[in-house]
Amino acid sequence: MRYHEHEIIRLLVDLPEHGLKKGEIGVIVDAFDRPNEAYEVEFVDKDGKTKVQTVLLPHQFEAFHL
Repeated sequence: MRYHEHEIIRLLVDLPEHGLKKGEIGVIVDAFDRPNEAYEVEFVDKDGKTKVQTVLLPHQFEAFHL
């Protein structure tokens, strides 16, 4: 499945190096297809400030629908 910018996602894995836990919600801010499919995802805190912005592979998250 291809994802798109501004899509909401939910983490399927813990990312302790970024302080993120399985189930956290983020938004795709960029998509890459070279050299591999990958997505830059932004996670924000309760005040809407960026907590972490990192690149994820498709197996690390799923689409999340409100």
